[in-house]
Amino acid sequence: MSRATAPGTEVKKHKQALPSWGGTELQITCFGPGGSHCCLHSWASMGGHNKIVDQCEKLQLQSATITKYVAEVLPGKNQSTLSAASWARETVIQRLIFVRNVCENEEQRLLEKVHTEEERTHQSILTQRAHWTESLQKLATLRTYLVDMITNLDDRGLVHAEQEIFERTEAAEGILEPQESEKLNFNQKCVQSPLLHRLWASAVLCCTTEEICVDEKTISPRLALSEDKKTLTFSPKAKTYPACPDRFDHWPNALAAKAFHKGIHAWRVSVEKSCAYKLGVSYGSLQRKGSGDEARLGYNSCSWVFSRYDKEFTFSHDSQHQTVELIKCPMQIGVLVDFDGGEVLFYDPNSCIILHSHRETFTEPIYPVLAVADQSISLVQ
Repeated sequence: MSRATAPGTEVKKHKQALPSWGGTELQITCFGPGGSHCCLHSWASMGGHNKIVDQCEKLQLQSATITKYVAEVLPGKNQSTLSAASWARETVIQRLIFVRNVCENEEQRLLEKVHTEEERTHQSILTQRAHWTESLQKLATLRTYLVDMITNLDDRGLVHAEQEIFERTEAAEGILEPQESEKLNFNQKCVQSPLLHRLWASAVLCCTTEEICVDEKTISPRLALSEDKKTLTFSPKAKTYPACPDRFDHWPNALAAKAFHKGIHAWRVSVEKSCAYKLGVSYGSLQRKGSGDEARLGYNSCSWVFSRYDKEFTFSHDSQHQTVELIKCPMQIGVLVDFDGGEVLFYDPNSCIILHSHRETFTEPIYPVLAVADQSISLVQ
């Protein structure tokens, strides 16, 4: 056996040349026992030094890329962001200025129409007042004349004055009793403005959307209600629900849990999945039982609904049906109710189009009402 080498002796026999970073090779000189090459020399001969050089070059390129990105790209992005933000702010300001100017012009135009209508009505009332004041004077004069005739003339005198009495009486008969006239009423249509109506509806639906939930006690056996009480799904097979006097037992209807008795209210309904639905408002007194028109939405005086059947759209109230012509089927429908102003309005929020508007004097609290006979519809948050 050969004599054991003292620890560290073999390591000291290794003589390595300093790496030559300027060239393409990493030189390593290795002197092992008996002049044999060691493992380091074998590793170098297998190209390990080239791998280190390649890794160094990759790191150098990566560093250069990052340095260039930080020095050139990010400042450009920052400048681009500043320019884009400036453009966006200017666009917002300019468009709102335009909208504000249009609104101010429309405001001025409508206020002038209101003033003109007020003056016209006031003048008509003054004319009527003058006319009937004159008529009252004529009637009072005639009555005084007739009383004087009866008081001061005997029968012969009355006979002689008959022709005069007849002529005066005939003139009085031409004074008719006052009749109702539209000329004396302020015409509220003078403020009708498609622009104002559309902006108002859009603003209400954007800013005052109500939190609406379906009252599960009212849903028809033909409907299924989601856990969040927002989605109604039509069921071809009738479901079994607890008996309740508020439940619709034939038509696939449902009422919301909350009624409105004043103010302006709005909510949205997603209808993109259904080809057969109704939505709108109704009184709480709407009939719930049976298949008659009294429980059928739009076929009685208690309900106002917008409906779709396949590709036909209709507004219905008290069995009066108005066809609504639409180019495309809306994905959502906004319902807006002005209880005090007496209006129910249906609106497409995606195209900003008023689908239909109906004026009504509501005499009872009104409930949002829904019906679906195909797939499902959902109340939107």
